[in-house]
Amino acid sequence: MRETPRSQGTVGDTRAEPPQPRPGRAFAHAPGASGSGTPHRSDGRPPQTPRGARRPGPFGRLGTTPPVPRRPPLSRPLSLCLSLCALLFALLTWQVVADGPLRRLDERAGRATAGAAFPERAAEFLADLGNPGVALPLLGAVLAYAAWHGRRAGVFRWWLAPLAAAVAMAAVPALVVPLKAAVARPGPPGMAGHDGFYPSGHTATAAVAYGAAALLVLPLVRRAYGRWTLLIGCLLVNAAVGFGLVRRGYHWPLDVAASWLLCGMLLAAVTAVAGRYGRQ
Repeated sequence: MRETPRSQGTVGDTRAEPPQPRPGRAFAHAPGASGSGTPHRSDGRPPQTPRGARRPGPFGRLGTTPPVPRRPPLSRPLSLCLSLCALLFALLTWQVVADGPLRRLDERAGRATAGAAFPERAAEFLADLGNPGVALPLLGAVLAYAAWHGRRAGVFRWWLAPLAAAVAMAAVPALVVPLKAAVARPGPPGMAGHDGFYPSGHTATAAVAYGAAALLVLPLVRRAYGRWTLLIGCLLVNAAVGFGLVRRGYHWPLDVAASWLLCGMLLAAVTAVAGRYGRQ
């Protein structure tokens, strides 16, 4: 068998040389055409998922694609509710402190409501729904049930919504008591000789207790009809409490309205916290 003669330039040269790629064919692990150094590429393009270009995951590790989701911003309805409640509350407080025309109109409306032909016992019953001894046990039972149900169902951060509702309830006296002392508004004729009626503490207690309870039960109701019934029932109960307080001569109408606005901000904050941080 004949041997292929070696060229004169390589005779006696025993050094090993790397194989040379043939022209027109890409070598599997050779640098790209533009010298990018990327394996398995012969056209200089970067790999499809370069590790250095990936964004870090939730614990700072590389390799998370698609990009890590961010916290959703506060929704526009909640932002609008907070802004509107704060603006109206500041307006009512200014009118009460400055003895403006809205306060004089409020006192005339309060006297007319107190003299309405509505049974006093029924009005007393409605006003008593705002007592802490009635509203707080109901809220406590709903808090316990919501926490138990969320933990049993494996809800992420099941404790956050009940905790936010409890903090909102604890914030009621922390906000109402200083405001009563700062405004020092005298009460209706039946409460002569006393001041500190703005805003109404009973109204605030009922609004936060029943409102927070409704917000906690709302995700557990599957049908839309049941949800609307729950919300409308909560609104009617709070309206009944406010009417009973004015009818019995315990508060002026603006005292009740100011508490609704103040508690609207608290409940909006509860909804925002539970919706933004209570889910993943």
